[in-house]
Amino acid sequence: MTLHRFSVALLYMIILKVTIAQTTLSKKQQTLLNDMNPTPELTIEIWSDIACPFCYLGKRTLEHALSNFPKGKEVNIIWRSFQLNPDLVTDTNLSTYDYLHDHKGIAIEQSKQMTAGISERGRELGITYEFEKSIVSNTRKAHEAIHFAAAYGKQSEMKEALLHAHFTAGKNVDDFSVLVEIASGLNLNTETFLEALTSNKYAPEVEKDQQMAQQIGVRGVPFFVFNRKYAVSGAQPIEVFQETLEKAFSE
Repeated sequence: MTLHRFSVALLYMIILKVTIAQTTLSKKQQTLLNDMNPTPELTIEIWSDIACPFCYLGKRTLEHALSNFPKGKEVNIIWRSFQLNPDLVTDTNLSTYDYLHDHKGIAIEQSKQMTAGISERGRELGITYEFEKSIVSNTRKAHEAIHFAAAYGKQSEMKEALLHAHFTAGKNVDDFSVLVEIASGLNLNTETFLEALTSNKYAPEVEKDQQMAQQIGVRGVPFFVFNRKYAVSGAQPIEVFQETLEKAFSE
């Protein structure tokens, strides 16, 4: 993926809707996923990026849908890695608005208009977006951190902490000290965590997730796969998630 995909994802904020809501995975897509990485029943796999504001919205909306679903507590959530811009060089001097102005020629006021809808929807879901503070950073190590946390049963907690750090607290999620601070807050062994980051222990897992996404044709995030059969693309309304939960886990 290129810088163009990163900018397209940001420009896409204007719309706040995705043309395709719920689809059924083809037999080929289902087979590819099962061959690459089998999962237990009652599983939702979510491809997303830390730097994707829609991914935060989608996460929170799914959580609300699960809270009202009879089998909600039985559902296994697996976070899959997807980088909108894997080649991005982190620059702590640039916010999202600065990046769009300096590299894409988009006026800051225009950028603020683009993100206003997301901020409003975020407030409705209990999310505070601080786009003026959010640092344009490479998310590779953050994805590795999520895989590390998964090994200790805290993948969703790490995902939430990273999204909050990036979008609300304005922290650099490509900074080892920030990542260690987050790991410590989740009561993870920071020495083991830092060793895993410096040795790239979970880099193959990040790559595997992205290969899986490519294999089944994921072009944007968030992308939710329910029981390897149904898919939801984008930060859809809660009704879409509720309907998909019923279809996927009641058959």
